[in-house]
This record gives sequence, C-alpha cells and structure tokens, in this order.
Amino acid sequence: MLYWIGKRRVLCSLIFWSVLFFTCPVLAAGHVDEVAAEVDSSAPIPALVQGRMQMSVQAIAEQLLSGRSLSDLTAHQAQDEATIHEVFDKVLVGYSVQQVEIVPGERTVVHVRLLPWRDVIRQTRVDISVEGMPPEVEALVRKDLQGVDEVFRQSLDGLPLAAADWTNGVLKHSLNDFMEQHLPEFRADFDVDPERDTVVRLVVYPRLPVVRTVDLNMRSSTVPNFTLLNHRELMQEKADLLIGVPVAFLARHEEAFRQMLEQALDSTADFRAYAMHTQVGITIGENVTLMSRSDTTRYRWRLEGWADVHHDQKAGQNKDIRFRMHMGQMLSPTDEFFIFSDFYPQDIRWEWSAGIRHRVLMPLWLEIRYDMTHQRFAAGLSDQLGRRWQLRYEYRWFDQQAEFGLRYKMHDFLSLEYVRDKEDSWLRFIGDF
Repeated sequence: MLYWIGKRRVLCSLIFWSVLFFTCPVLAAGHVDEVAAEVDSSAPIPALVQGRMQMSVQAIAEQLLSGRSLSDLTAHQAQDEATIHEVFDKVLVGYSVQQVEIVPGERTVVHVRLLPWRDVIRQTRVDISVEGMPPEVEALVRKDLQGVDEVFRQSLDGLPLAAADWTNGVLKHSLNDFMEQHLPEFRADFDVDPERDTVVRLVVYPRLPVVRTVDLNMRSSTVPNFTLLNHRELMQEKADLLIGVPVAFLARHEEAFRQMLEQALDSTADFRAYAMHTQVGITIGENVTLMSRSDTTRYRWRLEGWADVHHDQKAGQNKDIRFRMHMGQMLSPTDEFFIFSDFYPQDIRWEWSAGIRHRVLMPLWLEIRYDMTHQRFAAGLSDQLGRRWQLRYEYRWFDQQAEFGLRYKMHDFLSLEYVRDKEDSWLRFIGDF
C-alpha cells in the first residue's frame, strides 16, 4: 500500500515540474501592453511644451512597439531606438535628439534626451489690446486678465526660438482654459514674434450677447426731481459706457458698474455740498434699464402741484389748484425744521408756514406748524403704509376742522389722494416735480 502511495507522489511531482518547464518560456516572453515616454534636455524645457513632446514620442513609440513580445523587443532594441531617434529628430524643430533609450517591459518606457539649439527665448512680454471697450470697462477687463502673461511665460521662456511653432496648439489650449476661468465673456487671439525678448500681442474682444440700449431714469425723494436735470447729461454719458459690453460681464461686475455710476453723481460739487448719496439699480439684459435715486440726509426739499376735483370751497376761496414748495433741514435723524410756501395761480397769492416734524416711529411723523400768513396753528400725523400708500391726519385749531387724506403713489411723478373733512370729500391729483 505504501509503495503505491509513494509512486503516486513521484508521478504528480514529475507532471508539475514538466508543465512548469514547458510553460516558463511562454510566460517569460510577455508582450508590450503600455508605452510611456519621458523627454528631458540638458536645459529646462517649458512644462507644457515638454508634455506635448512626450505625447508625440509616445504616439511614435506606440505605433512601433505596442503588442510586440518582449523577447522580440529586446532582440531589436537598438534598431527600434534608432528608428525613434530618426523619426522624432525629423519632426522636431529647435532641438536635436541626443539619445533614445528603450526600457523593455509590459509597460515599456522610452527615454528621449534632447539637445537645444543655441538661440533661446530669454523673456516674454505680453501686450494686451481690448477691442471696443471704453477705458472704464477696459480697466475691469484688464483686472480679470491679471496672470495671463504667465500662460505665455510657462510655454515660451527658455524655449529655442525655432521651437516656437511647437507652442501654438499648447498656448491656444492653455489660453482658452484661462479665459474660460477668468474672463469667459470675451474671446482672445494672440500673435507671437519669437525673439530673444519675445513680444506676444494678445487681443481680446467681446462675445455676444452684448448690451444694445440703455434707458436711464433719475429720481429723488428729498430734492425736486427737476434739479437732477443738470446732471442728466453726465449720467447719460456714463450709462452709455455699457453699450457693447457683454451682458454676462455686466452681470458678473454689476457691483463695480453700480459704484462707477453712483460715484459719477456723488463726486460733483453740488452733490457733495448737499451730502447727496446715490443708489443705482440695474436691470440687466440686452436692453438695460438704470434707475438712479439720489437723496440727502441733510435736507428735505419738495415741489408739488395740487389739483382738487369736486371740492366745494368756502366763499371767497379759490384753492383748487396750488403749488407747494417744502424746504426742510434735518436737525437730527428724527427731527426736521421746515418752511413751506403755497402759491395759488388763480389769484396770484402766496401763503407761508413754518413748523417742525418729529419721527415718533419709523414710518410715523408728528408735525406742528404755524401759518404765518393767517397767524394760526395746525398739527398733523402722517404714516407711510408701504411703498405706495400714505395716510395723513391734520387738525386746524382756528376752525376746529379735521382733515384725513389717503394717498396712492401711481408712479414717481403723480399721486392720487382721497381727502375728507367734516364738510366734504374730494379727490386730489398731486404732481411731484
């Protein structure tokens, strides 16, 4: 029994070593599954150019080496190195191939060492031109382009002059990546004059869609709107700078454009004197709408025209139409001293009053005034009910008359008020000048 067990072990051992012996040559032979390329030089090669060279060498080597057995590659290694040397040396400009070395393996590596030609680019300067943009917009474009010179320096500095053509594709790809990240609303083209001191001419120009029209509106709640007409020409000139600007660029730099427009008004002499502050709202699109609101915390000046409809007047009075000029100065954020004048054009008559207003709550104001023409007092309350509605109450001691008014602001220049006292009710149209 033991004899047969011993014979089986010997037989199994012989079969195992026989299979291993006959299959080892096949396993040892192997094949080239992957080809990698490494390119270097006696002088530094710009990284992007080096990457493109390695891709070219890899493409050549893959055609020659992929799929071949390692034994065949080893047998013809010198011939393959000479072939790669010859082919790459013919397509390469600005460098000479000094040495090619193949390291066989399933991942075969091809080492190529280059010798640069003598004349190289020492430094690169980028001249930028921005087409079609005014200086204020161009300044923002150039700010976004900061760092674009490094795109060219990384590919050109240290490169042989004759090898500059190698960079065109690399530079275009790198520049497009930079523009997409930093200035996607513009396109860029460039021209390179390879010299020892190389100059790159970079031109950027806007992409569509761009701003085609600008509608400007100027308003104020604290000074008469007609006083802003003196500055409309200046504001329109600044607003027209937006024409031709890419819509997406305007949206991305909305805050910068808003500050530019606000400072254009606030820096004028009379705006500084009256402590005026401007806020600009921008509705962005191909047709832009600008709304500037300029107000002061120091004064309250208003000019209104009143027209009463179906109001029964007392005998001898003609007050259906009047103009009221309100001139006030803020003594504090909650207190105002004011004088206002009512002019009645029907009989060329003026009435003058003076008083003080105090803000009790944020929207609620208490007012006491003295009619200097008729020498009598009156008091009132006004409450701002949202952006368009206002409720007011007035009491006059001389005739013990109370008056209520509910005003609706139809737009910035016209309001409609329903007025009621103990004797009558009527409508009043109020124009805001």
